[in-house]
Amino acid sequence: MDHLDLDAAGSTDPDVGLRAVRSLRVLAERLEALQVENARRLGWSWQDIAERLGVSRQAVHKKYGSSRTRRS
Repeated sequence: MDHLDLDAAGSTDPDVGLRAVRSLRVLAERLEALQVENARRLGWSWQDIAERLGVSRQAVHKKYGSSRTRRS
């Protein structure tokens, strides 16, 4: 399942439902990475980003502190 099927998310079949959960997790990770990158590009600090995500500055920096998301 590459895309989220809302019917699948509420399925009573665990195979279908768990695949939907996985798709949601992947989507959330991609969205988070995109928004962290956007925030860094706009000059947001790691602390600002961490507060919005409800995590520590260290956690968000460790996860996204690669050159891929660093400002120049």
